[in-house]
Amino acid sequence: MARRDPTDYDKLCLETTDNNINMLVPWYLMAAYAYYVEDNPILSDMLFDRMGKKLLTHYDEVEHMHKDYITKDDLVAGTFLGKYPSRIKGAVAALRGKDG
Repeated sequence: MARRDPTDYDKLCLETTDNNINMLVPWYLMAAYAYYVEDNPILSDMLFDRMGKKLLTHYDEVEHMHKDYITKDDLVAGTFLGKYPSRIKGAVAALRGKDG
C-alpha cells in the first residue's frame, strides 16, 4: 500500500470533527490504528495531538458507541495502545480507498 502524506486527510478530519465533536472518537481510533498498527499514518502528528487534547477536554460531552475504547489516561498520555473496535480496520481501508 502506497504511503500518503498524512496532511491529505487532515482537512477532511478537521471539517468533520469541528462540526461534530462526537466524530473525534472514530477519527482518533482510525488515526491511532493507521499509525500504531499499520505504521502508515492518515493524519499529521500535530493534528493527532490536537485531536487528543480536544477529545480530553470534551470527553464527558462526547457521545459515541466506541468512546469506551478510549480512556482519559490514553488521551493524557497522548498515545493509544488499546484495543480497537472491529470496524476500525475496515474504516481505515475505506478511507484510503476513497483516494485511490
